[in-house]
Order: sequence, then structure tokens, then C-alpha cells
Amino acid sequence: MTKKEKVNFVINELYKLYPEIPIPLDHKDPYTLLIAVLMSAQSTDVRVNKITPLLFNKADNPYDMVKLTIEDIRDIIKPVGLSPMKSKGIHGLSKILIEKHNGLVPQSFEALEELPAVGHKTASVVMSQAFGVPAFPVDTHIHRLMYRWNLSNGKNVVQTEKDAKRLFPKELWNELHLQIIWYGRQYSPARGWDLDKDIITKTIGRQSVIQDYYKNKKS
Repeated sequence: MTKKEKVNFVINELYKLYPEIPIPLDHKDPYTLLIAVLMSAQSTDVRVNKITPLLFNKADNPYDMVKLTIEDIRDIIKPVGLSPMKSKGIHGLSKILIEKHNGLVPQSFEALEELPAVGHKTASVVMSQAFGVPAFPVDTHIHRLMYRWNLSNGKNVVQTEKDAKRLFPKELWNELHLQIIWYGRQYSPARGWDLDKDIITKTIGRQSVIQDYYKNKKS
């Protein structure tokens, strides 16, 4: 299979499996999405979705959020991990949104990445899911699968993002990155991986990855 055929195969399989694509993080507007994505760093979406209602019950907009102290926020979000950094970030960015952006989440990568605790991946998720701007946020699932599928060298997430954007059509990025995440969780996880159920890797996967899988299975 050529690289182009592989890419088309991936797209077709993902659209067959996920014609409707659920959004992983519960939110109701760009602000609550931004906070949820920030909280999801090194945590799971399931855990974040349990904690965000408790936080948003007290503050679901920057004006109410700055009325809480950093300690108040930290106490609520402790279960998602990294709470000292995340609570400072949530409080700090809420203040900046009020001071610089009339309380609204800005619609540009540059302005988002200037906010405390907001990196490129968080900005990409918000641009994609809140504003429909083509972006390809790379999480651990996408990074792992792009390597397993021999579509990227796995060097780092920056390279993986470049490769994904180069290979996949821009108009599909916003749906595709979510489809790959769901596929990674269901069929191609890091642990407890069953290659027989992972049709994409089984068909187009990197040979060394497939060989290692069978070697480890025997041992």
C-alpha cells in the first residue's frame, strides 16, 4: 500500500466506526471547554467530566471564577491532579479574559497560547471544537497510533502534528483527531492491546511494532 492508500484506508475505517463523533469533554461554551481541556492535562476525560460540574456549579464564567480564590479552585479540582498549577492557571486566565478580552475566549492560537497554563494542544482543541477552525491537537493516543500506523516517526508530538496535517485533508482534521482518539481508546490502547481487534494497525501497521507485539505475546 502506498502512503496515500494507507491514509485513505485510515479515513474510511474511522468514518465507518464513528460516523457520529462524541466530544470527549463535557462543556457548554468556549470558556467551559477551555477550563475542561486545561484540567485534562495528565488526567482522564472521565475524571475531568466528574469534577467540572462541581466547579462550574460555583463558576462557569470568568467573572464568577475570579471571585473564587486559587485555594477554592484547588480544593474542587484536586482529584484531577496537578491542582496547584491548574488552579493558578484557571484563576489567572479568567482574570486576563476579563482584562484583555471582555470576558470572552479569544479566537486565535496566539492569544490563547498567551494565557497561563494554555499550551499549543489546549489552544488547538479550543480552536477546533469551540470555533470550528481546522486544527489537529495531538494527544497520547494520536501520537501512539500515528507511530503504530507508520505515518510518523514518533520522535515527538510536534513532529506527529506536522505529519498528521501533511497527510490528512484539512477539512477532515477536526473530526479525524477525535475519531483517532476514540479508536485508540477502544481498539489500540497502550496497555491490554489486542491486535486482532485493531484492524487498522493489523492492516497497515509498522512491521517492527507488529513483530514486537507477537514476540511479547509469546513470552
